[in-house]
Amino acid sequence: VFLAETLVDEARLDYVKDRIRLDKKFVVQRINNGGGLVLYWKNDIMVDVVSSSVNHIDAIINKESEVAWRFTGFYGEPETCKRRESWDLLRSLHQQSSLPWLCAGDFNEIVKQFEKLGGRVRPQGQMQLFREVLDECGFLDIGFKGSPFTWSKHYKSGVSIWERLDRVLVSYDWFVKFPGTQVNHVDSTTSDHKLLWIEQSELAILPKKKL
Repeated sequence: VFLAETLVDEARLDYVKDRIRLDKKFVVQRINNGGGLVLYWKNDIMVDVVSSSVNHIDAIINKESEVAWRFTGFYGEPETCKRRESWDLLRSLHQQSSLPWLCAGDFNEIVKQFEKLGGRVRPQGQMQLFREVLDECGFLDIGFKGSPFTWSKHYKSGVSIWERLDRVLVSYDWFVKFPGTQVNHVDSTTSDHKLLWIEQSELAILPKKKL
């Protein structure tokens, strides 16, 4: 389980861990009263955290086994002027491993205008920068079930905005290894974001190529 913008101290994170019945955690501490990331997992899952920052937690699952793969929990910069720093981070992470890769989280950006409803039109150049880094990293968007938007804000003026800021991206190798994986947008009563529930398919047993 990966959480972004935790906004709480470690005692609260331990309380959440116990409530959801998981055993271990890796924390990126909040700065003042903002930010914060945490990754939770069970004892029977081998998780090796490779790197982290205020914007990501990068881990290898089942390291040094035939079923090893990579998970990155990502949090894009909320300030537009710093968004390039997030995309540079993704590029850097892309260069660090060739394992099948799943990257999920709140990217704070959309790919196309139809991923936003209400408010001002998103500048094309801003979305293009996001599309370019996704192409450079070789990411595939495996889609979702549920609402087309993952975040919303409602103003007292009556204006409402909905956007798809959260998504699951995978490398081609990950897509081949775990075909049929499904992402669900799940309502949350404690956040203005929907939860991304990933139902991972069974590992595909691929036939060996003939020499």
